[in-house]
Amino acid sequence: MIKFVMCCCRHPDMTREEFQDYWLNKHGPFFQKNSGTFKAKKYVQCHTVDTPLNDNIRTSRGMAQEYDGVAEVWFESEEELIEAMSSPEGQELGAALLEDESKFLDHSKSTAFITVEHVL
Repeated sequence: MIKFVMCCCRHPDMTREEFQDYWLNKHGPFFQKNSGTFKAKKYVQCHTVDTPLNDNIRTSRGMAQEYDGVAEVWFESEEELIEAMSSPEGQELGAALLEDESKFLDHSKSTAFITVEHVL
């Protein structure tokens, strides 16, 4: 199994609440409805909580500002994901997801990468 991880920063014209509402109630269902095209096994959204703990953690470690959320999507293999994304349906869905993401994400401040989990 591999996992796609996206650390998300909201669009600059949105509050965190607006960002999380759109992500959870519009983008999430859109992705879930089409997840079979990418052969996604599991999709999780982690929404950042507004709490002084975040400031304390960041300050104590000299870290950058927290992300507004993290998306995690599991796939059987890198090869299967590449194959699904390369299909005509995958190309069409990828473009539609990118267009929808532009409504709530600041791509220039967000990041994404593929990982392998090690449960300890």
